[in-house]
Amino acid sequence: MLMKEKVCVVTGAASPHGIGRAAARLLAANGSHVVIVDISAAVTDAARELAAEYPQTSVLGLKCNIASSAACDEAAREVTRIFNRVDALVHCAAIIRSGKYDEISSEEFDEVISVNLTGAFNVIRSFSSAMVAQGSGSIVNVASVAAQRGGGLFGGAHYAASKGGVLSLTKSLARELGPAGVRVNAVCPSLIETGFVSDSVSSDRIRELTAGIPLGRPGRPDEVAATCMFLASDLSSYITGATLDVNGGSHIH
Repeated sequence: MLMKEKVCVVTGAASPHGIGRAAARLLAANGSHVVIVDISAAVTDAARELAAEYPQTSVLGLKCNIASSAACDEAAREVTRIFNRVDALVHCAAIIRSGKYDEISSEEFDEVISVNLTGAFNVIRSFSSAMVAQGSGSIVNVASVAAQRGGGLFGGAHYAASKGGVLSLTKSLARELGPAGVRVNAVCPSLIETGFVSDSVSSDRIRELTAGIPLGRPGRPDEVAATCMFLASDLSSYITGATLDVNGGSHIH
């Protein structure tokens, strides 16, 4: 199996219909030991369900607020205590907030940046230390097409800016961590059939967005997860600092 015996940390995987859960499931199906990190208390149930589905692997659920560097450090210490290594980090956790730029409050802006950008920095800094120590590892950041095109789908300017920051962070850390044998890449999805989309976007709006996708349909969480696993695995051993688009051709550039 592609990820056999590797220890993979996945953030934002408590939601049953999100990219994080799909990534955790695919990694487990390919032999990885999986650590699910999420702010939701449902992370424990998510880990239990995944362990029952894939009994050949170890699954750990950790509740963690990624906006807190101390909480991320504690989660990383617990993972290394139990598994003694970290082979891959797939960072999916984020929040989406909408609104025109002149309607975004300072509190809303700070919340989005603290979770989406500062949170990414915190998670990477905490979990990369084990990778640096062992001389190998792969970090995958799930960004968004909003970072590339300046929003235009769901989130507002603060969301697009936070994800743009994640892309820049990815490139910067790829340069810094490369000499230590640690790769850092990003994935940019667009319209994906997640719980957020089905709960928050009208069917008319989804049809409107789909009309601009050359493949003629929204993407599925497992299709983004497959790209994440490719970047987490040794199949992408000479790829770092890259951004892979998973958008059905909706942002060909």
